[in-house]
Amino acid sequence: MTNRAGTYRKNLTGDAEYKSFVPNPLPPDPPVEFDEDMVAMLVKANRSIAALDSISTRIPDMDLFVSMYVRKEALMSSQIEGTQATLEDVLDPMIEANTNRNVADVVNYIKATEYAISRLNTLPLCNRLIKETHAVLMEGVRGQERSPGEFRRSQNWIGGQGSTLRTARYIPPCPEDMDQAISDLEKYINSDDDNDPLVRAALLHYQFETIHPFLDGNGRVGRLLITLFLMENKVLSTPSLYISYFLKKNRIEYYDRMTEVRSKGNYEQWVKFFLTAIYECSQDAIQTIDKLTALHEKNEKKVSEMKRAAKNTMSVFRYLEKNPIIDIGKTSEALDLSFNTVSSAINRLIDSGIVIQTENAARNRTFAYEEYLQILRNGT
Repeated sequence: MTNRAGTYRKNLTGDAEYKSFVPNPLPPDPPVEFDEDMVAMLVKANRSIAALDSISTRIPDMDLFVSMYVRKEALMSSQIEGTQATLEDVLDPMIEANTNRNVADVVNYIKATEYAISRLNTLPLCNRLIKETHAVLMEGVRGQERSPGEFRRSQNWIGGQGSTLRTARYIPPCPEDMDQAISDLEKYINSDDDNDPLVRAALLHYQFETIHPFLDGNGRVGRLLITLFLMENKVLSTPSLYISYFLKKNRIEYYDRMTEVRSKGNYEQWVKFFLTAIYECSQDAIQTIDKLTALHEKNEKKVSEMKRAAKNTMSVFRYLEKNPIIDIGKTSEALDLSFNTVSSAINRLIDSGIVIQTENAARNRTFAYEEYLQILRNGT
């Protein structure tokens, strides 16, 4: 049976025989069909993401917001793949000393995101950039023996732990078909397809996941591609959209809807699911920005009204916004202030209810900007 998404091909023979998927190149033929529902969803998603982009350029410290958001997206995207880490782990001031494999996965995702975004200034979104980003993602973590920065040369498959080619839920293209498919996808990314960029982002994410060109890290790279594509196409000016929150919440449906495209060629239901994700994530991000902005203004006012040492306390407060869990030693080093000066500033922030001392007293006294963390923690 053929469908417009692709066909299956037989590999090997006898007991070893298995069928791998061969995706048809994008855009789908016949093209994605827009019913009234989809048009309405597309308008809604575009309005929402445009509102997010304009608000995200107005907030007091955009870099700060983006660095927090990238950390949160990294955490969520890694959690979808089964990584066990929390926001506190990722923000731990002693992260270098305490990094375990789970935290290292998230830290690498942050590095990969920052690398890819800066690389977009010198390279278009292409297979070279995708491979370089993958190399950063996999460096020094589990899976690093699985060809970081290289497309696979062997067959992979998707299924539960211990699954084999026989019991796999899905078998991506064999290496030879994969080479062709990823080359076609690169052409599509840089083509003049007249579909809306959000529809194209939906198609390219589905296609990348279907091709599964790496031995490991495909999901994380595939989700990062959404942000990179929307930034390259000027839909977003910053990586302020974190789609992994929605995909983590709807993980089963996320996989089922991609399966529906492969089995029946039904791209339309996948595009609608994706547009819902864009809309909900944009709304969520707008609310988060509003809350963080209000919190920033409230506490900045508190600090500026302090009678004593407002300047040093303000420096510590600003540092705290970038690093919502701090210890005195590292903070005094970073700000070039004495240990006692930082200690006094933290005490003033505790007295004014901005900071609390965390339970982690035995190892190294740390202090948390708790209200700020609560806003970011949503969904993790």
